[in-house]
Amino acid sequence: MTELTQEQRHEQALEKYKLGTPQLLEEIKDLSPDDQKDQIQWAFEDEAEAQGLQPWELTLKYTSTPEEFEAQRLVLHKEAAEVLGVDWEEYCEMNNLVV
Repeated sequence: MTELTQEQRHEQALEKYKLGTPQLLEEIKDLSPDDQKDQIQWAFEDEAEAQGLQPWELTLKYTSTPEEFEAQRLVLHKEAAEVLGVDWEEYCEMNNLVV
């Protein structure tokens, strides 16, 4: 099986999110397709924030098992810390990560 790109993974997550939010789909049904897409993306980002996650973390949550989610989430956060040049423990503190 080939690994999904981040964009493909995000599209999958949005599809799963839409299935769980029929009221949102009802509210936006009369909007243009582009406006519907924007509204779904914004609602997804709001949901991530409500769960204390970044949108990419919610994408990961929707497209992996709970075990895979935790492992991948830490890997991606560690990569972000390295790119930013921030000490791992400091990064965890800044992002409220419990490791």
